[in-house]
Amino acid sequence: MTETELRAVAMPRPYLLLDRMLEAVSVILMLVATAIVILQVFCRYVLNASLPWPEELAQFLFVWSVFLGLAILTFRNRHISISLFVPHLSPRTQVWHAVFLRVVAVVACVVLVIHGIDFMKRALQVTPALRIPLKYLFLAVPAGGALGLAFMSAPLPGRSWWTGLATLAAGVTTYFAMREAGGLLFGEASSTTILMIVSLALIFAEVPIVYALVVGSFAALTPLPPLMLVTITQNMSGALDSFTLLAIPFFILAAAVMNAGGITVRIVDLAYHLVGHLRGGLGQANIVTNVMLAGVSGSSTADASATAKLLVPQMEKHGYDRAFSCALTAAASTLANLIPPGLGLIIYAALASVSVGALFVGTIVPGLMVALALALVVWLISARRGYGGQTERSGRSALGRALLLALPALALPVAIVGGVRFGVFTATEAGAIAVVFALFTGALIYRGLTASNLTHAFREAVEDTVAVAVIIAASSPFAWILTFEQAPQKIAAWLGALTGDAIVLLLLINLFLIFVGLFIEMIAAMVILVPILVPVVVAAGVDPLQFGIIMVMNLVIGALTPPLGVLVFTTARVGGAPSTAVFRAILPFIAAQLLVLLLVTTIPQLTMLPIRWFGP
Repeated sequence: MTETELRAVAMPRPYLLLDRMLEAVSVILMLVATAIVILQVFCRYVLNASLPWPEELAQFLFVWSVFLGLAILTFRNRHISISLFVPHLSPRTQVWHAVFLRVVAVVACVVLVIHGIDFMKRALQVTPALRIPLKYLFLAVPAGGALGLAFMSAPLPGRSWWTGLATLAAGVTTYFAMREAGGLLFGEASSTTILMIVSLALIFAEVPIVYALVVGSFAALTPLPPLMLVTITQNMSGALDSFTLLAIPFFILAAAVMNAGGITVRIVDLAYHLVGHLRGGLGQANIVTNVMLAGVSGSSTADASATAKLLVPQMEKHGYDRAFSCALTAAASTLANLIPPGLGLIIYAALASVSVGALFVGTIVPGLMVALALALVVWLISARRGYGGQTERSGRSALGRALLLALPALALPVAIVGGVRFGVFTATEAGAIAVVFALFTGALIYRGLTASNLTHAFREAVEDTVAVAVIIAASSPFAWILTFEQAPQKIAAWLGALTGDAIVLLLLINLFLIFVGLFIEMIAAMVILVPILVPVVVAAGVDPLQFGIIMVMNLVIGALTPPLGVLVFTTARVGGAPSTAVFRAILPFIAAQLLVLLLVTTIPQLTMLPIRWFGP
């Protein structure tokens, strides 16, 4: 049985009912937000009359959906965290570690409740169009925290009924102890020092990243006047009140619907007809599949899981080593964040206040370079091991039929990149259009959608969205504290003292980001580091668009390296290969990506020329 099934057996029925009810509400809110943005697109481009309120209402629903989802993921133990040492602990020690995680999560949720209510009471403004008091938007933060506390009153899995209440009491006590004794506990240390030590210590202790950041921010502010604690929930609610960030759930939802509707299968078939006859043909088809999927999903994890299910068994059947197949799939799935509409690009654009469309155009050449580098590695390894090369080239009729079936999916990325770049619609509106397109093609063209798999796709997409969005929210107070203490300026001065050469500076930052990527998930690293590093590189004369592409390239490589290596663990689990063997097999692919990263870093024209060619 899975961990979720075991929890379902052990948990009292009221908690399970609350979980299902909140999930339904969260999914409905997200779908209504999607429908509202689609309505805005329809009114703007069909009726030629934009409405003043859809963006406000969509953002409102998005924030509520995310913070309700925060409680759901807490109950299901599905928040993103780093897995380092817990599987190697003794069973007894793992129990105490689970207690520790629960106590830290309780502290974080108490922070959200107490200071969220405080901030909500202080909010007097109303939304410009709908005239809804903003306190109802900010209420989402304490509501999510309170529901999280309700779930954490449940007993620990396999333990007595009182264990949940005991950890709840321990967490509340810890909160008040930290709040009252923060000045004594942390002495004369600066808020930045406290923030970094506490947050990173909790992250490496395998606390969910969202709660590690909240507790780290809380600890950093406890020595300051109590009013400063309000900034935690103020920044968390404000971070998600962004129309640009709505693109994240829309593209994740579109990818889930496309997988359910059978689009992925058509793309794999076309890729095999195109390159299946080459040396290492199935491996080359794997790369081409991920190139085409990248243009419609934007999620590396989703692509890694989908292609591993379809291609790894086929590759093994044709003589490819299973670990090699999983490693290739993991490496190729990074293309989802390097070819538009990558979620990493959208998040960077929101954090750095740069053009999403320009990033989309600027990353096309580096993304294709990575694909070609991976294809070269596959050819070299396949030539040495004798993989592929026995399949005949597909005939024109078979290739044409496969192209015709995949054509609707292939048209979407062209429409997205062109539409966003030339101002036809925003990235968020493009995401909403992608959802409609996925529903249309899945239901009426490929006829793969059913009520069951569509419902599952909706639930999966909302869960994935919440896991990402809550980290973005929790990272906002983290970044605010760094800015408040002028950490970016201090780091800029330090790096400026090391070198005045922009290329050397970028190479040093590359080494730093590669190291960060070993331990911290891409989105968490971006929301923490973008406010620090962008002012540094801009001061050195580096275009923030080029730096955004370099940063995303660095951090997606981190998804392939131990100990985090989320894409390796995903493909190893789905493909049924030992993760240690996959990590060994992926080394040549990482080397290829590092070479492309070096070229993109030292030759800015690779990213900037396409941006200049296609307009400002």
